[in-house]
Amino acid sequence: MHAIETENLTKDYALGFWRKRPYRALDRLTLQVSPGEVFGFLGPNGAGKTTTLKLLMQLVFPTAGRAEILDRPVGDVEVRRRIGYLPENPYFYDHLTAEELLRYYGRLFGLDRATRRQRAGELLDEVGLGAERRLALRRYSKGMLQRVGLAQALLNRPQVVFLDEPMSGLDPIGRRMVRDLILRLRDRGTTVFFSSHILSDAEALCSRVAILAGGRLVSSGRLTDMLAFEVKGWDLVVDGLSADALTGLGPGLIRTTTIAEGRYALELPADARPDEWMARCTALGGRVVSLNPLRETLEDFFVRQVGAHHRRTEPGSNN
Repeated sequence: MHAIETENLTKDYALGFWRKRPYRALDRLTLQVSPGEVFGFLGPNGAGKTTTLKLLMQLVFPTAGRAEILDRPVGDVEVRRRIGYLPENPYFYDHLTAEELLRYYGRLFGLDRATRRQRAGELLDEVGLGAERRLALRRYSKGMLQRVGLAQALLNRPQVVFLDEPMSGLDPIGRRMVRDLILRLRDRGTTVFFSSHILSDAEALCSRVAILAGGRLVSSGRLTDMLAFEVKGWDLVVDGLSADALTGLGPGLIRTTTIAEGRYALELPADARPDEWMARCTALGGRVVSLNPLRETLEDFFVRQVGAHHRRTEPGSNN
């Protein structure tokens, strides 16, 4: 069983007024998302992320290909009862309060009055809205509206949640709240499919990701397989070393950065033995503060993959 599956999903738009020309926003997207995983859908602006989500929500319809959610066609009414969706730019009835809005959506899901009140209160607590829940939404900031949008996406306790740029408009505290919420959903067995261009969030949350560029899937897989996770070096931070002691460490350092008086960041090559360097620093009167491996990040991988795609599709390319 797949929580989400697409096969050759394609969307063309007609551009222009008199002489329309086709524009391919999504080109033969094929992917599978397993139940209970957090799946990151990554790409720069205009890559096709929002188009994909709109196709899955049937806000637009495909030119070709197919899509299924929970092994049922995306238009199935029963499937809609079991999913939640937060659009990139949510728009709500701004004369309602957050409480009133959630209770309204609860009625659309067929929840009784007591259940609507209970779930609205619990979800507003979970997204960090206190007394503001009794204010009209037109008085909300973008970040507060984003929190309300998250609450409405979870109102029916969905099995699959689709989040389009869920960190958009949030301050650092709000972003941390959303990350914690996504991890709680994962622990409950909920499938979370979210699009983002904030790569650090995907790196911290996702078991697997897909990367889009120009409407095409350029890479997909587990982070442990996709990233070049072999150690490319070591970052050793030491404190309490004098300048003479630093010189006494000997050759082999790639770079030495002074952080403060007596505190240094030492970059070691990949084949170095960190334990020997730590022992050497300690023998010279220093104290080891931290040791971290240097690896490729998801951002490095993202830039490389997108750049390769653009080079392949440039005019004059042989591919």
